[in-house]
Amino acid sequence: MMQEYINSGILEAYVLGCASQQEVQEVLSMKEKHPEVKDALLALEDDMEKLAASMAIEPPANLWPKIADEINEITMREPLKPQIYREQPKQNTETDNKSQYIDIESEATHMRIHKAWRWVFAAVFVLGKIFLGFAIYYYLENRQMNEQMNELKTELKQLKSTQ
Repeated sequence: MMQEYINSGILEAYVLGCASQQEVQEVLSMKEKHPEVKDALLALEDDMEKLAASMAIEPPANLWPKIADEINEITMREPLKPQIYREQPKQNTETDNKSQYIDIESEATHMRIHKAWRWVFAAVFVLGKIFLGFAIYYYLENRQMNEQMNELKTELKQLKSTQ
C-alpha cells in the first residue's frame, strides 16, 4: 500500500511544487505517519538536488561584484516620491492633432497612393526598364569588343612570330 502511494507520483509533484493544496496536506500527513514516505521524500529531494547541481552552470567570476555594486547603488539612492497624476490643461488642439499618430488596421493587400505619385512611379518603372535594356546592350557590346581584342592580339602574336 505504501509502495503504491510512493510510486503514484504525488511525491514528485510535491517536490517540484506542482501539487495542489490538498495534495500537499496529504503528503505532509503521510510523511508524519509513515517513515517509508518520509524516507522516499528525503531520497527524492536529494536526487532532485543532485540533478540540479549536475546541470548547474557556473556564473562568470566577475558577476558577483557587479551584482553587489548594483545592490549597493540601489540602496544608497534616495527613495523616489510617487508623483500625483494631474490632467494637463488642453491647449491648441489643431497643433496637437498634427503631431499625433493614429493606428490604423487594414485588411487591404494593396497600397493606395495619391494620383500625382502614380505617374512618378510609372515613370520610374519605365526608366528602370530602359536602363536595364541599355545595361544589357552595353554588356553585350563590351563582351563582343573583348572577343575582337583577343582575336586581334592572337593575330598580332602570329604576325610577330612569323617575322
